[in-house]
Amino acid sequence: MSDTEQLPLFSELGLAAPVLKALQDVGYERPSPIQAAAIPHLMAGHDLLGQAQTGTGKTAAFALPLLSRLEAGNRNTQVLVLAPTRELALQVAEACQRYAKHMPDFHVLPIYGGSSYETQTRALRRGAQVVVGTPGRVMDLIRRKNLDLSGLKALVLDEADEMLRMGFIDDVDWIMEQCPATRQVALFSATMPDQIRRVAQKHLKQPKEIKIITKTSTAPTIRQRYWQVTGLHKLDAMTRLLEVEPYEAVLVFVRTKNAAEELAGKLAARGHACEALHGDIPQKLRERTVDKLRQGQLDILIATDVVARGLDVERITHVVNYDIPYDTESYVHRIGRTGRAGRKGEAILFVAPRERRMLRAIEHATRQAIEPMKMPSTEDINQHRMTKFKERIRETMMGEELEIYHNLVNELIEEDSADPLELAAALAKLVQGDQPLLLDDSIPEPQFNPSNDRGGRDFERRDGGRDFADRGDRPARRMPSLEPRPLKDNPDVEMERYRVDVGAHHGVKPGQIVGAIANEANIESRFIGNIDIADDFSTVDLPKGMTADVLEVIKKARVCQRPLMITRYTEVPAGSNTAPRPPRSDRPFNKDRRPSGDRPFNKSGERREGGFNKDRKFGGNKRRDS
Repeated sequence: MSDTEQLPLFSELGLAAPVLKALQDVGYERPSPIQAAAIPHLMAGHDLLGQAQTGTGKTAAFALPLLSRLEAGNRNTQVLVLAPTRELALQVAEACQRYAKHMPDFHVLPIYGGSSYETQTRALRRGAQVVVGTPGRVMDLIRRKNLDLSGLKALVLDEADEMLRMGFIDDVDWIMEQCPATRQVALFSATMPDQIRRVAQKHLKQPKEIKIITKTSTAPTIRQRYWQVTGLHKLDAMTRLLEVEPYEAVLVFVRTKNAAEELAGKLAARGHACEALHGDIPQKLRERTVDKLRQGQLDILIATDVVARGLDVERITHVVNYDIPYDTESYVHRIGRTGRAGRKGEAILFVAPRERRMLRAIEHATRQAIEPMKMPSTEDINQHRMTKFKERIRETMMGEELEIYHNLVNELIEEDSADPLELAAALAKLVQGDQPLLLDDSIPEPQFNPSNDRGGRDFERRDGGRDFADRGDRPARRMPSLEPRPLKDNPDVEMERYRVDVGAHHGVKPGQIVGAIANEANIESRFIGNIDIADDFSTVDLPKGMTADVLEVIKKARVCQRPLMITRYTEVPAGSNTAPRPPRSDRPFNKDRRPSGDRPFNKSGERREGGFNKDRKFGGNKRRDS
């Protein structure tokens, strides 16, 4: 019996009936190790100190029990979750909404910098039982008396070590001091540095400690690859994959039974022999479906996690994660359906830009890099179709019982003086039918792997291919020049060089600066240009025409426990170790003024008034927080 099968059922953990029903909807029966360890403690009201890597299922570990203990009908904020980035805050909020779908009058609110104060304040007035936010915005809303924590029952610190690394730990400490003394606290962290331990000792009361060591590994016979693809293009990507990958049988994993039925229907409409397999299908019908796959009557199975346990079909050459799993254990279990008993297998993972965090967690847990795939072009697919069509013709030519067709062709040539080549082409078209043999190469290619979409905080290889970490650790530091560098992917965007008050002496890395600006000021990472780290300060290239409101947001953003205090980068004195701050009277951006001639632009490079709006585009002049 596997370790997973020894774990209790969710139904045995005392969770509320609406939460159990939501788990049943998504096909979850048994918890992951961290969920099995954490849920009983949190259900009992204990404080919890949990150490586990990203991707082990810790969101459900705190969300399921805390949602089960919510006071029905009470719209006051009862649970506050602190997350280091807006991306993680949104993911946690979405998970809470999913698990609470059967709870009447439930509201969850994500709050983070770069989004409208007014919108978030209105939502808080209406009431949200669960608030998920980044420390800067949460602290600001508390100070403005818009976020009332007097009725708080539980506080969660998610990825505490990441908040420490980003310089938020002092903000977290302040927020915890504003919470009622009776609140329950759950702190989760991948590592436990001394500063996190001190926070736990100060604010947690006799916490239960759990530590999950991931032992996940994958068979060496399984080749693992991923495609970065958005949800709108998933079906196109799946169709192209089935066109060019030499497979015998494919097992495709999705998250929900509805998604399984929908995808199976769409692939069947494209001529593929496929069926759905999920928890609502009776057991006998499930067994018949698996037998059809085993016997070659079926080539593609679209399945949810719950029905694929123990599935062992030798024909399965490919496992496709159409929907990325919620935890690394599920990923390892999924791809284990291929490459069994020493056979070779292929595992392919579809990854949306915002899911890159889970991709890295899977790589860490499996101790294996997952290589990127290149989406086949229209030319590749057409070449593949031509090759397959030729093979069909050759196989038919080598078959028997062609005599009647020989006579028919000879009669056509004699009666109509038909050209043999034209006759063969007409017969080939007749065989193909109404379905075009080739794709139309005049239609623009879908952007499956957008080069300018870094996916949240994935800022890899900028400035001539040098890694951020390499730039942050170089031994000799020259003074940054005054001239900004053009953006690699957007060379037409006019850039301007700015100075921020954090440098090598403070332990900063370029990724932290980019993360703070992208997360707090809502600026797309592809518009954040070259970064140079000096001893006491750094420079960063940003689009010209930044509004005063946006600069105020960046100015307050904290990195390495220091506010960035951004200003325009000006003259560097000879022999100086630190570039001077411009005099206040010369600073071009202040509360009431923006420089003449500086006009921002939108994502396409078009000129537009204003700064960055909440939709990650230029335009609008709404004030934002740190």
